[in-house]
Amino acid sequence: MGSIYLDNAATSFPKPPAVAEAMVRYIQEVGASVNRGVYAAAQEAGLTALQLREDLCRLLGHGDPTHCVLTSGNTMGLNMILRGWLRPGDHCLVSAMEHNAVMRPLHDLAAAGVSFDRVPCDGEGRLDPAEVGRMIRGNTRLVLLAHGSNVSGTVQDAAAVGQICREYGVPFALDAAQTAGHWTIDFTGWGLSALSAPGHKGLLGPGGTGALLLSPDFARGLTPLVTGGTGSASDLEIQPAYMPDRFEPGTPNLPGIYGLQAAVDFVLEKGVEALKARERALTARLLERLRETPGIRLAGPWGLEGRAGVVSVDFLGADNAEAAERLEREYGVLTRCGLHCAPSAHKTLGTFPRGTVRLSPGWATTVEEIDRAAAAVTAIAAGAVS
Repeated sequence: MGSIYLDNAATSFPKPPAVAEAMVRYIQEVGASVNRGVYAAAQEAGLTALQLREDLCRLLGHGDPTHCVLTSGNTMGLNMILRGWLRPGDHCLVSAMEHNAVMRPLHDLAAAGVSFDRVPCDGEGRLDPAEVGRMIRGNTRLVLLAHGSNVSGTVQDAAAVGQICREYGVPFALDAAQTAGHWTIDFTGWGLSALSAPGHKGLLGPGGTGALLLSPDFARGLTPLVTGGTGSASDLEIQPAYMPDRFEPGTPNLPGIYGLQAAVDFVLEKGVEALKARERALTARLLERLRETPGIRLAGPWGLEGRAGVVSVDFLGADNAEAAERLEREYGVLTRCGLHCAPSAHKTLGTFPRGTVRLSPGWATTVEEIDRAAAAVTAIAAGAVS
């Protein structure tokens, strides 16, 4: 019995073969850093990083590669937004579906005088964009939303929220952890000021990589969290003001950059809409087979409209952790159970504190694997309620 990997919402697996090949090539044949030499290997590394910025901008609807900052991951990008932008006395709006990568920094900032409110969401995790406008205050300095929920798969209407933020003159930031690489994103068209994405999920790259896309106005007002050597403007003891060096001190993760560049190339070659259509078909098949299963409830929408390929179920007659363990031990199905670092989302969905068992297909998942996983969930649920 082979294993079935359905934890792509945590990290994508397997990676496209070109990812490992690119990383090995960098380590064995290139080895140089960027901005630290004029020899050929260093110039190649710099060009690879530039190509990655250009590809990410193309993928995410941003027009200026200099304002694509390469990060160590989505948590770092979100911290750079929140801690670099908000000041004591400022107010921030988030949704009731946020991940702890947003909520923990916000609670830290609240202790220093920043306030925040959660825009309520319905029982499927969806917010009313008009409610964002009603909750904006005179001191609201940022609206930050999880584009797609890592618990329910619910995707918010970012375009509508962006229009409201433009009307009120409030910067709008998006956490694209569950949608970058899965969903067509239009940074410019949606009026975004900032977007953070991990490299290791839908972008199919290695862990420890990510990107932070910024508008020029937002970048000018954003304080760097870390400063230091960039290999540029070395005559100065202050951080360069120009982009992206302003936010990229130290030696970058070049093996990760090479791997992520190969991964983003793969996504662009396949096409986001084609990858989304395939994931949507797999998700539809999984939901169809679970719909009539007694002994479980779904956290999130049964319909496909406005949802990503994240399916969370609550085993009503069993402990969810035990159900997840049985799914692996007896059926080889690898899932994620618990609260998924998003307690507010589970409270909104009515699954706190039990949590859920989450199944998330990826680009390499097959129809046969979906059928086997659905049958395994049904079998465990039947045993739990018998």
